[in-house]
Amino acid sequence: MSRYTQEFKVQSVKKVLSRRPDQTQKEIAKNLGVGLSTLHKWIRLAKDNQLEKMAPNMSKEPKVGSLEKSPQDWNSTQRLDAIMHCHSMSDEQISSYCRENGIYPHHLKKWKSEFLSEKESTDALSRQERKKLKQENKRLQKELNRKDKALSETAALLVLSKKCQAIWGEKEVD
Repeated sequence: MSRYTQEFKVQSVKKVLSRRPDQTQKEIAKNLGVGLSTLHKWIRLAKDNQLEKMAPNMSKEPKVGSLEKSPQDWNSTQRLDAIMHCHSMSDEQISSYCRENGIYPHHLKKWKSEFLSEKESTDALSRQERKKLKQENKRLQKELNRKDKALSETAALLVLSKKCQAIWGEKEVD
């Protein structure tokens, strides 16, 4: 049988009470690794003020400016800040940071790998884009050179025709 700390129970109940409308209690229980019935028991105890260290006034309103929200609610900036903040920490310090912010260390690892894979895919995509752009540039340069030569030839023919007219005069009509 698993033992959970009071702090974990309190944070779990807070997450349930401050969840998004589209999020179910079952999903939260699964993310926390807790049985749904256990989570329901903690909620019932919290509402009856029998859960230790529980604030006497539990409400569904989240605290303003608190990071106590599910990991899915963190935006990319917050995720990157968390990754950077924990970069040089030991495992114990990372665990402590995660507990304070309502996330797990595996979330940090997942977010980091997502950022890295996103960067790699962007690099690969930009390489393909650069290759396409170089090909397009080469094609356009060839077309420009061809048109430039045609224009030069046309200009030379026009100059020659004017010189011919100046030397021999206007053409006679038969």
